[in-house]
Amino acid sequence: MGSPVLIPRCLTIAGSDSGGGAGIQADLKAFAAAGCYGTSAIVALTAQNTTGVVGVHELPPDFVRAQLDAVYDDIGVDAAKTGMLFSRAVIEAIADFLEGRHVPLVVDPVMLASSGAELLQGDAVATLVSRLFPLATVVTPNLQEAEALVGSGSRRELADRIHELGAPAVVVTGGHGEAVDHLFDGIRHVEISVERHDTGATHGAGCTHSATLAAGLAMGQTLEQAVREAARVASEAVRYGLAEIGAGDGPVDVFHLRGAA
Repeated sequence: MGSPVLIPRCLTIAGSDSGGGAGIQADLKAFAAAGCYGTSAIVALTAQNTTGVVGVHELPPDFVRAQLDAVYDDIGVDAAKTGMLFSRAVIEAIADFLEGRHVPLVVDPVMLASSGAELLQGDAVATLVSRLFPLATVVTPNLQEAEALVGSGSRRELADRIHELGAPAVVVTGGHGEAVDHLFDGIRHVEISVERHDTGATHGAGCTHSATLAAGLAMGQTLEQAVREAARVASEAVRYGLAEIGAGDGPVDVFHLRGAA
């Protein structure tokens, strides 16, 4: 009989960013920074850098399922998150697998790269909503993604409408105006102040936020505690972001590497 697991295990189901700033690369860094062991099921490969996405290569749904089987069968999962999922077929395979596996799940409905590249095909949005939102512990759209899902409105109104689509809880992050994330847990509306930093390095901030949130849930934090910590960590990752990396929007730095160096 094996030893009891002492380190929380977090799974990211998302795309790979060859530039290292977002996607599974950002998620695995955020898991490690939070004190969790990270695993991954890659759904697509991107040819990407700080200036944009050059190409996307989708992996077969059966192979995505094989990765999920391999991780669950041997390592186990205390919390999971989804990021870029790209296609309806991949979302269906993931939803089929996750149904009946009751672990905390953060669904980050990634639709567009910061460069504007499409990371979720148009015909996949309805499948994401109908299949994955009900399985989620919390859905974490940024303001642009929330408006793409349910139209314009205040953060409170957007959270209400996304909850009505089937998400048990919602965090609307980012956007212009007041620097707050808006959490609706299905009962309470909570505004969470976020410190903003104008560093020219925000690539991967959303991934870092949702991965840190998943790590908090894996460690037994309440939803509000995990959301507050995710907001703090993502903000600090932008504050210490590496604007000098690449010619475009630099990557966030969850490890504060420049300070360590």
